[in-house]
Order: sequence, then C-alpha cells, then structure tokens
Amino acid sequence: MKVVYASTKEQAEKIQELVSYMYSEIFPQFFLDDEIENFENMDVLHMNERHYEYVSTLKEAFQVISSLQTIIAILEVKNREDIDEKYRDIFNENVRILQNFGLCFPFSFRHFQSIKASSNDFSAYVRPANQLLI
Repeated sequence: MKVVYASTKEQAEKIQELVSYMYSEIFPQFFLDDEIENFENMDVLHMNERHYEYVSTLKEAFQVISSLQTIIAILEVKNREDIDEKYRDIFNENVRILQNFGLCFPFSFRHFQSIKASSNDFSAYVRPANQLLI
C-alpha cells in the first residue's frame, strides 16, 4: 500500500505567489503591458480547479513550485551571456513539467533572450516601490 499526502493550502498559496511574481517582476522585464495583458487573457500560468486536481499531492505541488522557482532563478540572471546551454535545457525541462500539469506557459528560452523594457519604463504590472497614503 502506498501512502500519498494531499497538497496543502500553503502550497497552493505559494504557487499563486510565484505566478504573481512572474507577472509583476519577470514578465515586465521582457514584455510590454499589452503583451502581458494578452498572457492573462490566454490564462498563462492560470490555475483553476482542474489544475488543482492535477496538483493534488505534496509531490506534484512541490514539482510545480520547484519548476516556477527554477524558471524565475534562471530569468533573473543579470548577465544574459552567463546563461549557457545547460541552463537553457534546465529552463526547457521545467517548462515541460509545468505543461505536463496542464499549466499554460507557451514560452521558450528565446522569448527571454533580451530585456525589452528598461527599468525607467512604466508598467501597470510592476508592483509599486511604495504607496502614497492619502
């Protein structure tokens, strides 16, 4: 008999936190706001009830969390030239894992080759550095 543990509420929250981070910190570095809006319309990295059925065990939830964290870590490398073929393969493997769990992530590494938006550009998706209190 095999014992399988169900995924926890905290794991679901962590997945949502990582998806939010992708939209607020990663995507704005590489894509324009209208492109990011299209990603939302395409349900890129969107988790619905069906996805939570795929990610119903601790192991599966951990795989999704690990894949998102790995993709984020690779994309946050400042010197793009430092990313060699090994990291591209790791990136692609983690994209495949997300897709196996039914998550839409229609990107290859080449979509993230160059930073499109400068740090001075305004984006509706970037979290504000501070909030004005009125």
